[in-house]
Amino acid sequence: MVVFDLAHDNRGQSHHFMPHYAAWFAPTQVAAKIAPALTTFMSTSQPAPLRRIAHLDMDAFYASVELLRYPQLKGLPVVIGGGRRRQDEDLTAAQGERTPDKIPVAEFPRLQGYSGRGVITTATYAARQFGVGSAMGLMKAAKLCPDAILLPVDFAAYRHYSHTFKTIIQEIAPLVENRGIDEVYIDFTQVPGGQREGGRVLARLIQKSIFDATGLTCSVGVAPNKLLAKMASEFNKPNGIAIVFEDDLQTKIWPLACRKINGIGPRADEKLQQLGIRTIGELAQQDVGWLIDHFGQKTGAWMFDAAHGIDARPVVLESEPVSISRETTFERDLHAVRDKAELGAIFTRLCEQVAQDLKRQGYVGKTIGIKLRYDDFKSVTRELTLPDHTYDAATIRRNAGLCLKRAPLQQRLRLLGVRVGSLIPLAEHQAGLRKGPLRAPLQTAMDLAT
Repeated sequence: MVVFDLAHDNRGQSHHFMPHYAAWFAPTQVAAKIAPALTTFMSTSQPAPLRRIAHLDMDAFYASVELLRYPQLKGLPVVIGGGRRRQDEDLTAAQGERTPDKIPVAEFPRLQGYSGRGVITTATYAARQFGVGSAMGLMKAAKLCPDAILLPVDFAAYRHYSHTFKTIIQEIAPLVENRGIDEVYIDFTQVPGGQREGGRVLARLIQKSIFDATGLTCSVGVAPNKLLAKMASEFNKPNGIAIVFEDDLQTKIWPLACRKINGIGPRADEKLQQLGIRTIGELAQQDVGWLIDHFGQKTGAWMFDAAHGIDARPVVLESEPVSISRETTFERDLHAVRDKAELGAIFTRLCEQVAQDLKRQGYVGKTIGIKLRYDDFKSVTRELTLPDHTYDAATIRRNAGLCLKRAPLQQRLRLLGVRVGSLIPLAEHQAGLRKGPLRAPLQTAMDLAT
């Protein structure tokens, strides 16, 4: 195999690539005829561009959308989360008399005295300075920052702004992988400007375009792959840009804690620390065999690659969802008998929301499931498969109710969820790949199983 030293990046460093010309099975005289053409090709071909992958993460997305509505709250500790309360209804009613930006700060509900099971969806950076963060219980947050303003989630508004910023990105750099409501991966490699300053120029253009259209800020990390780009997007938050090259590994990546690698969770990190490994650099010094012995073949090999900045995953432009689900954690534990009416209303609403999500995203499914979490934090799931695909709310409600009848309901419940799986695109279903029409709506009213 011949190694050609062809590619040079914009910092004068050479990179090798090895075309697979080793296995020529043609006779010698044919190979001799091909050789001049190959020589001409190699002399005229352009250097391959550096792979540049960006990870874009919106800054405190839900909170930032709320600040567009309530600019008077900028700079204040604001927490988004929990269900709607009476104070939120009062705030909504007040908007009928004046525009949201004219509501005095003193009229907004506070975290102080909060009682319930709600958790934080996101918080402004001012609130995070008090140790308040996503997934934290609101009661705990109330102790850390009692004066923080508490607002309910507004998913309709968040979905609108999510669609808007992703559309803007695709108009500039079309190779985009959707990673959720507030983050994406973008392949800069072949995009005009994607190589300038390692991708900084294009990242700056995308940042400005999103801000000009929405008033929202984002942070961008650009690196040779998705793994490093994800880490880089956290370097200069909020509204920052970070550029990482392969030879920045030791200076910018290795000093970080192992938890900064997307995929190393609390348990793996705890085990690594017990083994005396706290930084990515220390992880990189371990032999791959040693890591496999302690973490298993797949995880150990992946940890070795991740610590050395190796990640060959492509930017995936389209990925089909496996399932669509909705769940809710109750403000107080509910009992299937004593709180039957309340549970029934919540259950029906979850089924209707899943049906709406299916219709909006253009899918139908045939596996219906439920999830329960009891007051002792143990969880159970039940599911069944329909003979045909559906997106009908009543059908989902009826069959989810059948699943519920198969689950133990003696204990009090803290969480209830509904899931639809085995999805196919609605268009595919209608094209006849699954015979028969969508199932007709059935009776909507179903008593909650006791």
